[in-house]
Order: sequence, then C-alpha cells, then structure tokens
Amino acid sequence: MSDCIFCNIVSGAFSSATIYENDEFKVILDRFPANEGHVLILVKEHVANLFEIDPDKAGRLFRLAALIAREMKTRLGFEHMNVMQNNGTIAGQTVFHFHLHLIPRYENDGIQIHYQPLELTDAQIEAMRKKLEMQL
Repeated sequence: MSDCIFCNIVSGAFSSATIYENDEFKVILDRFPANEGHVLILVKEHVANLFEIDPDKAGRLFRLAALIAREMKTRLGFEHMNVMQNNGTIAGQTVFHFHLHLIPRYENDGIQIHYQPLELTDAQIEAMRKKLEMQL
C-alpha cells in the first residue's frame, strides 16, 4: 500500500534504522521513541491489526519478540520492558499496519503507561467469563 508508512519502510522506499530482518518481519528503531532503544517489529505483509494477522504468523512474531527482547536487555542493560500493540483508533493505533512495540524501561525514566482499573463484582466477572468462554 503506497500510502502506508510501514509498507514503504518494509519495501525500502523509506529509510529505517533496521536492526533485524527476515522474510516475514523487519525490526527497526522507532523514529519517535518512548525511550532509548524503543524498537518496532513490523509484519512485512500489510495487515491492519491483530484481528487480521494470521495466528501462526502472530506466534512467530512473538517468538521473535522474545528473542529480540532478550538480546536488547543484554546489550542495553535495562531490567524491564513494556510490550505494546494497539488495535484501532480508540486503542491508540495511529499507523494501521500491524506492529509490536518493545520499549526498554529504565529507573526513573518518567514514562507512564497505565489505566484506571475497574472495580467489578464477582457476578460481573462471572457474566463476562460466560460471555467469553470458548473452545478453540
């Protein structure tokens, strides 16, 4: 898709600071990072979000994420990491091409990624459990 920034990065039309690449994925430094060492794992095939990605490909992506994260931790010396992936505008997605963020966290880095938890009753939790119970 010529209007997709990540498709243009994957194709080489736009430059990127690539740290790893294979047939399915390209791992780049985020151009507008939340923290030093923030990387993105891009799926080379254009799929908009988690609802569209092939489940087997998603599994391979998370395997790669675990390997990249361990290597980043060794090389950069951080202890903690946020792994983020947004789906849709309400969830904060701004580029509609599936990608996973690996964000190193450092003591007192000032980054705040949080939500206000709901206070649910046991009955509300059980009703939701019944709604979501599935056999895959």
